[in-house]
Amino acid sequence: MSETSKKFFLTTPIYYVNARPHIGHAYSTIAADVIARRHRLLGDDTFFLTGTDEHGQKVQRSAEKAGVPPQQFTDEVSDSFSSLWKRMGITNDDFIRTTDKRHKDGVQKLWKLLEERGAIYLSSYTGQYCVSEEMFVEGPPGTIGPDGKPTETVTEENYFFRLSDYQLPLLNMIESGKLHVQPETTKNEVLSFLRGNVSSATPQTSGAQSMTESHPGMGGSAQPTLAHTAAGTPYVPGALKDLSISRTSFTWGIPVPGNEKHVVYVWLDALVNYMTAVGYGSDDPAEQAKFEKYWPADLHLVGKEITRFHCLYWPAFLLAANLPLPKAVVANGWLLFEESKMSKSRGNVVRTETILDAFGTLCPPPPPSQPATPPTPSEVVILSEAQNLGRLPDPLQSPTKAQQDLFASDVLRYFLLREIPFGQDGTFSFDALITRYNADLANGYGNLVSRTLNMIQQYFDGELKSAWLPRELFAIGSNLLADKNINYKTENITGTIKAIVGYVASLDANLSENAPWKLAKQQDPESRLRLEEILYQAAESIRIITALLYPILPYATASVWQQLGLGDIEEAARNGELKDLKWGGLKPGTKLGALSPIFPRADKGLAQIMIDMEAPVAAASEAATTSTQASTESATDKSVPSVSSALSLPPDEPTKPEATPTITIDDFAKVDLRVAQILVAERIPKADKLLRLEVDLGYEKRQILAGIAVFYEPEALIGRKVVIVANLAPRKMRGLISQGMVVAASLEDHGRPALASFIEEIELGARLR
Repeated sequence: MSETSKKFFLTTPIYYVNARPHIGHAYSTIAADVIARRHRLLGDDTFFLTGTDEHGQKVQRSAEKAGVPPQQFTDEVSDSFSSLWKRMGITNDDFIRTTDKRHKDGVQKLWKLLEERGAIYLSSYTGQYCVSEEMFVEGPPGTIGPDGKPTETVTEENYFFRLSDYQLPLLNMIESGKLHVQPETTKNEVLSFLRGNVSSATPQTSGAQSMTESHPGMGGSAQPTLAHTAAGTPYVPGALKDLSISRTSFTWGIPVPGNEKHVVYVWLDALVNYMTAVGYGSDDPAEQAKFEKYWPADLHLVGKEITRFHCLYWPAFLLAANLPLPKAVVANGWLLFEESKMSKSRGNVVRTETILDAFGTLCPPPPPSQPATPPTPSEVVILSEAQNLGRLPDPLQSPTKAQQDLFASDVLRYFLLREIPFGQDGTFSFDALITRYNADLANGYGNLVSRTLNMIQQYFDGELKSAWLPRELFAIGSNLLADKNINYKTENITGTIKAIVGYVASLDANLSENAPWKLAKQQDPESRLRLEEILYQAAESIRIITALLYPILPYATASVWQQLGLGDIEEAARNGELKDLKWGGLKPGTKLGALSPIFPRADKGLAQIMIDMEAPVAAASEAATTSTQASTESATDKSVPSVSSALSLPPDEPTKPEATPTITIDDFAKVDLRVAQILVAERIPKADKLLRLEVDLGYEKRQILAGIAVFYEPEALIGRKVVIVANLAPRKMRGLISQGMVVAASLEDHGRPALASFIEEIELGARLR
């Protein structure tokens, strides 16, 4: 990194670990990754942070409900976030956890500093507390909180932060843009909260500005009066109350230094992560230098529901500590599924893993590392179909699981950023995802690349000839590069994509109009030259488009860059080749690399597969109840009913097994028994006998429902190798799919099953014979 490069520090919100990640979490993280990749290719010294928020009463209760210690609970859920970001190719430079020692040290350092500066005092408080949102709510007992549930009455001795002292400074900073808050709707909401109920106040007659010291639930002035900000905007002094910043009703948090019966309020704790990740609180000189280098943050990306914490509490803490404020806070909207916000409690959460698994099956074979005889356009179609059917001809090899994940991640990245302008709410559906993929990626960019490069291969043995650009395409491309929308600020990412899609359409139309395949049949020199020019300008345009799309589609553009004969796109990004784009980057004589499909079309049936995978988990419980009621077993039978896993357990009294019909070797050969490893094991709410398992067969991953919850703790199963029936027809039970059956022996000991396993080390996917 050059000495003159600018630093750019951006963050996602750190995600709360009360539940596993869904695509709402992925949305913020993807947007941050796109911005980080763009700043890196521009040469900025970029630091991209994400992580998990792991303290608070809600986490402690979730751990208790799961029957595990809070640290174990947070370890498992935090790992599900960090593992997913790795699987998706997210390029975060650090992953902070609020249970990290470095973070605890930094929080306690900030607390002591705030105490020393008189920003904290000890008092007591009785009020209504919303546990799920970790916040106090104004109102009488039984008040409905932001989560739609009744609040709890809490009486505690608390430490309070003098938030009321910062009403006017915060108003002035946000109004002036010193603290940049976007979108405008979010900025206005924050300012409205800060100003108080202006319509019910009277103009202030004195020059003094009354700032009543209070905390949640304590009344301010009985006769509110108006004052004015530096910009002349009216506000009600004292409308901003002091903030409770410690808890004594639970223990899962960072102890308050000097009074350890208190733990630090989760929002003071969590917000400090943005500094502790870059060295705040450390005694290490290298970490201290890191903090001096990167702080303040240039951009906080947050969900709109937590803007108050980031635009009021966080800057006030920093002002009280005399520390620099972040430069910008930008809020994204909610991702709606069937017009309702995704949430665990509503049962409408869509897991990112579902999309990765489903679209990963479409991933085309990567180009060979060494150019071979590339396929013709018709062969590309055949190869794509073969890929979908799992039959790949040599020399192309099946993509690895990691490549499938990155391909599918590109699809999700594109859809979310193309479909939903950042800052606005957006609707997600599987049908919309497939429609957008086919329209823009398969029929658009992917088709343009395949048809252009295959014609260059077919007509010129894969070598670019002419460098002259026909006037009409040069003008369109130049306008694209000059377009003010071609930037990667959050508010313009969707506009950037739309501009690029428009250019792709123009190129497609130009190719259709000039019909190079007709020119190729002509033998005269003029037609040959015109053919060279058309295909060169199309290829050069693809280079420009690919460079612009790289932050959004890093996996697909890497393949296209290689096929253009330009090598490694990641290296090109590091070397500055993807910025300051100009025409003529593809030199005459450049040889194309080996060709491969880019975006095979997706069948509409893929939507139903994803819907089945993401059906509400409660359906499994209902299905289990139905199965039990429909069985012929008596109420005193201690056996566990079969639910997809088909583990049939005997009654208490041992009996001689009934004779079973003999089978032939051909019958046995029909049963495909495979070795699998359990990756995820979790209980299904309200289904005491069921576990949901995710197993790895080496060549693919599956979901299986197993009726073993009475006998096995979920965490004890993770990592265990088992035998499954791999060719059992998938069973759909009110929308939840089980793809196989776990094999177990039935023991006499109270009907307990024993999972089949191995002494030797066995390769995943190995078949039992």
